[in-house]
Order: sequence, then structure tokens, then C-alpha cells
Amino acid sequence: MAEVSIDLNMVRVTNDDFVKKAEACAPELIKTVVRPVSIVDIVKTEDIYPDVRKKDDIENLSTYHMAKGDRICLDFGDHQVGYVTLKLNSVGSPQDAPAFFRLKFGEIAKEMTEDSADYDGWISRGWIQEEFIHIDVLPAELKLPRRYAFRYMEIEAIDTSLKWQMVVEDVYCTSVSSVRMEDVKQVESDDEMIRKLDKVSLRTLHNCMQSVFEDGPKRDRRLWLGDLRLQALANYETFHNMDLVKRCLYLFAGQTKDNGQVSACLFTEPKFIVDDTFLLDYSMFFGATLLDYYEASGDRETLEDLSKCAYRQMEIAGEQFDEKHLMKNGEGFWGFIDWTEGLNKQTAMQGVYIYCAKKVQKIAEILGDTAKAEELAKEGYAKESIDKYLGLFKGVEEAGNGIDGICYIAKTLEGFLEEDVEKNLLEIINSVNAAKQADFKLVFDPTLVRGMSYYTGTIFEIAMPELGAACGGGGRYDKMVGKFTGQDVPACGFSIGFERIVLLLMESGFTVPMQRPKVAYLIEKGYPADKLVDVIAKAQEERQAGKQVLVVRMNKNKKFQKEKLAAEGYKDIVEFFNN
Repeated sequence: MAEVSIDLNMVRVTNDDFVKKAEACAPELIKTVVRPVSIVDIVKTEDIYPDVRKKDDIENLSTYHMAKGDRICLDFGDHQVGYVTLKLNSVGSPQDAPAFFRLKFGEIAKEMTEDSADYDGWISRGWIQEEFIHIDVLPAELKLPRRYAFRYMEIEAIDTSLKWQMVVEDVYCTSVSSVRMEDVKQVESDDEMIRKLDKVSLRTLHNCMQSVFEDGPKRDRRLWLGDLRLQALANYETFHNMDLVKRCLYLFAGQTKDNGQVSACLFTEPKFIVDDTFLLDYSMFFGATLLDYYEASGDRETLEDLSKCAYRQMEIAGEQFDEKHLMKNGEGFWGFIDWTEGLNKQTAMQGVYIYCAKKVQKIAEILGDTAKAEELAKEGYAKESIDKYLGLFKGVEEAGNGIDGICYIAKTLEGFLEEDVEKNLLEIINSVNAAKQADFKLVFDPTLVRGMSYYTGTIFEIAMPELGAACGGGGRYDKMVGKFTGQDVPACGFSIGFERIVLLLMESGFTVPMQRPKVAYLIEKGYPADKLVDVIAKAQEERQAGKQVLVVRMNKNKKFQKEKLAAEGYKDIVEFFNN
């Protein structure tokens, strides 16, 4: 995994006033009792995902007498986050041994088919939702203390005894959240997929809105600043819970590192404490998240309270600038951006800084802090800097062709580019121009970015001006093969946007040509080679005349073969025999 920036020796500084304001916004979680809707079988298939088949109505749950090795799987109908209660009993002879059973929870059916013993990842196995339980005396009501995130629940009787069986009389989940699904009107659309996506998205946000915005209700369950920024934006358009966002912002500002930097995440259980993990881009997003909150809520008091914390995050980020006012590509995981190992994050971090500096500058302007606003404008996105960047791209465009554009940017950025950049780019463009047979224009675009992080060199896209978008693209990825084999292999590849090409063809009035007449040549086994040459020559003549000709060996069951060919559209079948 990627290296993470951890400060085990950090000194935490607490702002008690901010912590009190955060606690004042703590929600009272809404509890909803949810019972399973059916008993199901989850069956492995040749596909990736198994089949979920209804086995019985949930009303018949208590009729299942579970002996050693028996198991039942319950479907709760939708994703749940909450606490499970089971009412258990026994049937048969008096209970002469403890009930020994396993509970397994899964968010999707696929999880229920996997063995937890096979897991060997870097995330702690402690997060796997599986419990092994002994109960000495039945009947009993079992309230599980752990909170689960699941849809499916499997109960397996590991052992009872030969004399009695275990019965599940009732099971339910006390679902918890700080908001109600019923308070949000689902999107109206004729597209079923859009409606499904909306429902899943709302449910995901609902499940993550607990005492804070959690990054995920199944694993980690922490408040992460980068996650909060996006979750809060979604909340403003859906549940409108301003207090929960306010609480999270005050918590981050309520306990910081001794230099004023906010942590990447924090814990609320067993007590409130910030983590010792720091991500520079997450710290900068504090100000952006604060401004988003103010614009959604109009809460000026919170903006004033937390503005200095927002200012401080940009000051800390500014310490990462070098003499050329560029973000240093620091050692360690100082900026998150992406999980990809070995990724140079300098440009992306520069972009995050400019984005967040604009947001924090606006905070300063709203509060009338002119000096801070001017400072951020100068450091983050001064008009002079913008004009310089835009001038660079305009110069490349005006240069015309690829070679002139490369030469222009190399001259303009002299002293900033690595020595071989200009040479390598010119070599590529000259080679392509010399080898190309199709009529296309090769353009150098310094702003081009591909959405995948595995590229290690030059990238390209195939653009159609009339389409207004790329219909293909790719690039160099020398390290991809090595991630699987352990040995890097130079590689270059591309993909084609089939749907976009079809769209372009349709918009240009393209029509599918009439199907060519289909002819089948059936060649008897043992047909002389000298005669076969003549048959192939005849087939070529017919192909040039516009026919689709298939040349195949004659099967023993010729009748069946001809019926099959006829079904495939071969109306004309010619036979060639060895005589």
C-alpha cells in the first residue's frame, strides 16, 4: 500500500469552546426496527455474482429446526446499518449442551459465498462481520453489541447435540441514522437506471450520516475531512441537515496539531480525539468545506469562528512552495490525491492549493478581512499568474502544428522542463508524421489529461472536431505489466469509444449498407490441392463482385450442415466433390 503520513509524536491542542459547540450539534439518532423480508438461498454460479433465490416466507422462520451443520440466510430487503437482536429457543429434548452457532453478515450476496479465512489483505480482519457465539441456556434474547452494515444475514448451527435443535423465533435490526429516508423526495425520471442510482445514492448517504458523517458504515467508520466535503455537498441537496455538517467542522477545528493543522480524520468513540494521520490536501479542503457550508446555511457565526482555522491550513500548505512558487513533491504521503504508488502528485497538489485558496479568499472577502484576501489572491491565483498560464496555452495554440507548439513551450518554459522532454516529444511527432498513411492532423496539447493514473509517459487522444469530444485515446504505461509479473515491460495501448463513433456516424447520415449475398462453398474431404486453388480463386472473384463467400469443409452430416448454413443466411450453397 501507499505510504501514509503519520505523526506518532504529535501534540494535540484542544479548543474547548469549539468542542462544546460541536457537542451541542450532536444528533439524536433515529431508530427504526427492520425485520427480514424472506428466507433465501444464495447460489454460486459461473458468473462473478451468485443468484439469490427466495426459499421461503419469513413467517415460517420458526419452523426451521436447526441441527448441527444447518444454516439459513435472511434477506432484509435493503441495506441496513444498526444493531441486531435475535430471540432463540430449542426444540426436542432438554438442552444438554450450549448452542454453538455462527452469524455472518454481508452487504451483497457475493460476500455470503466467501470464506473469511481466505482474506489476506492489509485491512484488519477485525472488520469482517462474522461472529461465533455460545449460549448455555435457551430460550434467550441475544442483543449483539456491535453495529453491522448489511443486507443478508446467515445463521449457521455449528453444533447443538443429538438430542435437540435450535430455533430462531424472531430476528430484527434496530437501524440507526441521523436522518430519515422519507424526508427526501426521490428523483422523477422515465429511466429506471436513473431511479435506481438515485435510491442507492440516497441510501448510502443516509447510512453514513450517524453521529458524524462516516466514510463508510461497515469499515473504518471515521470522520474523514476529504469525505466530509463531498458528503456535505450531497446533503445540502437532499437531507438538508446543517447541524451535522456544523458539528463535523467544529470537531476538526476543536482539536488540531500544535502547529494548527487539522487532522485527516478523527474518532468520536470511545471519546473524541483526532487521529495522527495528516494529508495536506485534506487539510486545505477544510476551508472549501467551510465556505460550502456557509453558502448553504447562511451561518455567519460559524464562518467567523472557524475562519482562522481555514486561514491556517493555507499557510501550512504555503510552506510547501519552492523558490519558483511550485508545490514541492514532498517525501511520504503528504498529499492523498490517489492511491497509486509512485504517482507524482505535484501538479495535482498545486491545483488543489489554487482551488482552496480561491475558496478561503472568498471567506476573507465575506468577513471583510482585506489583508488576508489580498494575501491569498497573491499566493493562490493572482491575475498575473492566471494571465501567464493562459498566455502559455494561447501561444501553443497559435503556434499551429505540433512541432512548432512543442518548440514554443520548450522555449517559454526553459529552465523548468526536464532536458529530454522536448527531444522525446519531437521524436514522437516526427515519427508519427513520417509513418502515417491516413489523413489526420497531429496537434500538441499541453492541457491533455487522461482519467487513468497508470500512464508513465506520453498520452494521446483521437478527436473528431464535428463530435466535440474524443472518440479514442491511450498512452504509455511501462509499469502496468510489472505490477502483475514483477518485471516492467514497455507498453503502449489505446481504447476506442465505440458508442461515440456510432453516434458520429448516425449524425453524419451513415446508413448500414445492404447485406451482401452470402454463398457457401462446401469442399469434400480429400479434395485435390490443385483443384482447391481454383475454388479459392473463384471465391475471390465472387467476393470482388460483392458477394460474401464462405469456404468450408463438408461435414459427414451434410444435411444438418446445409440447414445450419441456410439459417445463417447462406441461400446459395455450392458443393465440390473429389471426382
